[in-house]
Amino acid sequence: MPPPTAKPHGSTTAATSFFSAIKPPPSTPPPPLYTILFLLLLVTLGFYFLHHHSPTTTAAADFLTPPQQTPLRFREQFLSLSTNATVSAYLHHLTLRPHLAGTPASADTAEFVHSHFRRLNLDPRRAAYRVLLSYPIRSSLTARFPNGTAVALSLAEEGAKKTGETEEGRNGAVVRPYHAYSPSGAAHAEVVYVNTGSEEDYRQLAALGVRVKGRVVLARKGGELSRGGVVRVAEREGAAAVLLFVGGGGGVERGTVMNGMGDPLSPGWAAAAEEGGGGGERLGLEEAEASGRFPRIPSLPLSFEDADVILRSLGGQTAPPGWVGPGIVAQRVGPGPTVVNLTYQGEKKEVTIQNVFAVIKGLEEPDRYVVMGNHRDAWTYGAVDPNSGTAALLDIARRFALLQRNGWRPRRTIVLSSWDGEEFGMVGSTEWVEQNLVNLGAKAVAYLNVDCAVQGPGFNAAATPQLDELLFEVTKKVKDPDFVGATIYDKWAAMNQATSIERLSGAFSDFAPFLQHGGIPSVDLFYGRAEYPVYHTAFDSYEWMVKHADPLFHRHVTIAEIWGLIALHLADDSIIPFNYVSYAQQLSKYTDELSNLLDGSTISLHPLVSAIEQFASAAKEAENEVKQLREGDGRDGLTALKQRALNDRLMLTERGFLDADGIQSRHWFKHLIYGPHGDYKSKLDFFPGIADAIHELSVSTTMGRSGQEAAIQHEVWRAARAIQRAAYALRGHIFVP
Repeated sequence: MPPPTAKPHGSTTAATSFFSAIKPPPSTPPPPLYTILFLLLLVTLGFYFLHHHSPTTTAAADFLTPPQQTPLRFREQFLSLSTNATVSAYLHHLTLRPHLAGTPASADTAEFVHSHFRRLNLDPRRAAYRVLLSYPIRSSLTARFPNGTAVALSLAEEGAKKTGETEEGRNGAVVRPYHAYSPSGAAHAEVVYVNTGSEEDYRQLAALGVRVKGRVVLARKGGELSRGGVVRVAEREGAAAVLLFVGGGGGVERGTVMNGMGDPLSPGWAAAAEEGGGGGERLGLEEAEASGRFPRIPSLPLSFEDADVILRSLGGQTAPPGWVGPGIVAQRVGPGPTVVNLTYQGEKKEVTIQNVFAVIKGLEEPDRYVVMGNHRDAWTYGAVDPNSGTAALLDIARRFALLQRNGWRPRRTIVLSSWDGEEFGMVGSTEWVEQNLVNLGAKAVAYLNVDCAVQGPGFNAAATPQLDELLFEVTKKVKDPDFVGATIYDKWAAMNQATSIERLSGAFSDFAPFLQHGGIPSVDLFYGRAEYPVYHTAFDSYEWMVKHADPLFHRHVTIAEIWGLIALHLADDSIIPFNYVSYAQQLSKYTDELSNLLDGSTISLHPLVSAIEQFASAAKEAENEVKQLREGDGRDGLTALKQRALNDRLMLTERGFLDADGIQSRHWFKHLIYGPHGDYKSKLDFFPGIADAIHELSVSTTMGRSGQEAAIQHEVWRAARAIQRAAYALRGHIFVP
């Protein structure tokens, strides 16, 4: 709904009232001489004010001019504009129907968001892409037990609203549980329970004499492996199919099993917007670069209740200690004697997805962008994932529109983004970043992401380190919704014994293309635990949100306030509030951890240590420069030029961590400090190239230790060069001083 009409200070209505009080009645026209004198007085006053007026010293001007509006005043106003009921109404509307990407229901949510931005006069835009998504056609699972009985397992969610099977959710029903991009196939075989499906789990099975080749494996999600990772390990072990369940009961978890990000038929470049390609290059489904991203064995998600039926019927070897989870009784691992008959038929097809934007153009630096983003598509109703974040984004848009009515214009441009296709592998955001990579690389200040805004109690933040200080400052200004008299910072610090900001090494939400491909400083915010009971199930509804996660929508309002304040600082502060001293300190800690891990090897970390020293020196110089410019006058043209030059260096420094060749075997990921690594067991959640080389040292059978240590040393040098590039960017010199 549009915000209520508000008259700005000093409106034409007020001015007309003021001048009507001194104007003579129209029924008695003034004598001609008075008219001439009055006009002469106006001309004289106009000439005087044109050449001598100072708004800080003229009492009459102070009377007619609205109070001085500053970035601080606008931030205070932003906080005062919260309304829980409005956020609740947004979420209720967004979750009336399931809205899987590529369906008419999803297109309706895009129209809802676009209309909201348009009603607020926020310059709405769209970006459409033709991409390959995946939908189920039919699936079945029957278990046959040793006593000759059989049961057809429902593959559905008891107590949830009606599920749809052949319409992919197009008829308004919840899509049947499935794994996106799973190949169609069938398997009739004994079952083996493989715990979480890790390589170590298979080694334990092998030690028991249990083989999974040609069998259907039953795995419990909850280890370090992703959903797709579980399927790929099973495929390498020779399994015929995978059944994947989540312990604890509730619903059935849908999700993607595709490897990588973005449209699989346009890897590294943006998908064409028009149906039929529109001139854009498309890979064929059978080309290795596309087909290699999909598993080759079928998989299905399973409810805990159905998994429990199978688990209790297994014979064979006794389950190793620790192979249990919430409510799981796994006495035996098989194989069999229970046999399952699994069939899955799906289709991969090209559909249109739509990203929706609102653009608030900057007044002084319109070519600098602060991008805020949340994805809109959902596996089902999406109350938590992702529309708690969408509701917060719509509320921020409403507040920004009200600020504009009060005279606010951001210094830099703010872009509010509603992504599509995230659940299939961050498709919408990846295509947009690939399409706009050069402009974003030159002009994007930061990307601020909120996916699942509210999952339950407890504030969490992840960010690149130069944003730590800003996060602390903002959370000190926002009240904690769960504790009277406390700020978010107070309780956050108490809960963690210190403020704990996670880093963005994983590729699990829309920040990944911005940071890990584009080198743009990023933030990710949410309330609650990393996983919650209705994740990707038909129970992720408005009703669940009201009953369990945020009954009064206080946490939604809080996330909107933190998110919006960060954006206002980045858009309005004369000097971008980045502190690279924090980044240097973080890099030093990483090097210490790496040193402990590599103790006893011949690998030298001196290149890293030296590069970090250079970076720390540049960060300290930049910090001093920021202080000097803030203490200066700030109104002369030279100072403005210095600020602009410094801001460019602060903005571009993160790009220095990118490497054109990317991470070995995953070249799309370019960031050498933060990015996903190939070994899920790795103790390093930083330096992904080094982490991968260390993993190869432990598993390689084709390269000797000296050769593998040389590969690690090469990755150390690559990371050191990236840090040096960032230091040069921060200093702004093309010649080393």
